[in-house]
Amino acid sequence: MSLIGNLLWIILGGGIILFLIYLIAGVVLCLTIIGIPFGIQLIKLSILALAPFGKEIQVERALTGPLSIIMNILWIIIGGIETALAHLIFGVLCAITIIGIPFAKQHLKLAAMALTPFGVIVR
Repeated sequence: MSLIGNLLWIILGGGIILFLIYLIAGVVLCLTIIGIPFGIQLIKLSILALAPFGKEIQVERALTGPLSIIMNILWIIIGGIETALAHLIFGVLCAITIIGIPFAKQHLKLAAMALTPFGVIVR
C-alpha cells in the first residue's frame, strides 16, 4: 500500500518537486562549513519528501541534547517556521477533499520534521 501511496505522492502530490528543492538547498548548504549540519538535515528531509508513505519519524533521546536544542532553535529562526507553515498549508489544502487526506497526513509529517529536524530519525 505504501508503494502505491508513494507513487501517487511523486506524481500527484509534488513529491519530486519537494525532493529536488530540499536536495538542491541541502547540497548548497553543504558547500559551506557552517551550513553542513543544516544541509544534512535538508537532505534527510528531501529523502522523506520523496517517499513519505510507510516511513515514520521518531525523536531519538540519545541524540537530543544541548547541541541538538541549539541547532533546532537556529533552524527555526532561519527557516524552519516558514517551511513547516508551507507544509501545514498544503496539508490543510489536501485535507479539503477526502481523496487528499492521506497526502495531508504526509504533509503534517513533513511539517513536524521541517520544524525541528535535529534529533529526529526517519524509519
